[in-house]
Amino acid sequence: MTRVFGDPVDVWVTDGRPTRFVWRGRLYTVRRVLEHWVTTRDWWREQQPEAETPGEREFWRVEASPDQEIGVYELRHDAATDTWMLSRVWD
Repeated sequence: MTRVFGDPVDVWVTDGRPTRFVWRGRLYTVRRVLEHWVTTRDWWREQQPEAETPGEREFWRVEASPDQEIGVYELRHDAATDTWMLSRVWD
C-alpha cells in the first residue's frame, strides 16, 4: 500500500543520485535506487509558472532507512525551482 505525501525534504546528492534526505526531522540514508525517471512539468496548469521554460521533474524511487528498518520512498526533484519533495511512501 502507498501513502501520498507532498512534504518538502532536504536531499544530499552524490554523482547525480540522492544519497540521504531529511523528512520530518529524521535523516534517511538511501540504500538502493530502485527506479529513476524524468517527466515534464504541467506548466500550462500552473497559475503562475515558475520559469519561462517548462522544466523537468525527476523522480527517484529508493530504499532508505533512518535506522535498521528499510522502507521505499519516492523523491521528486523539480529542476525549475531546484526543490525536492517526498511524494510517496510504500508500507
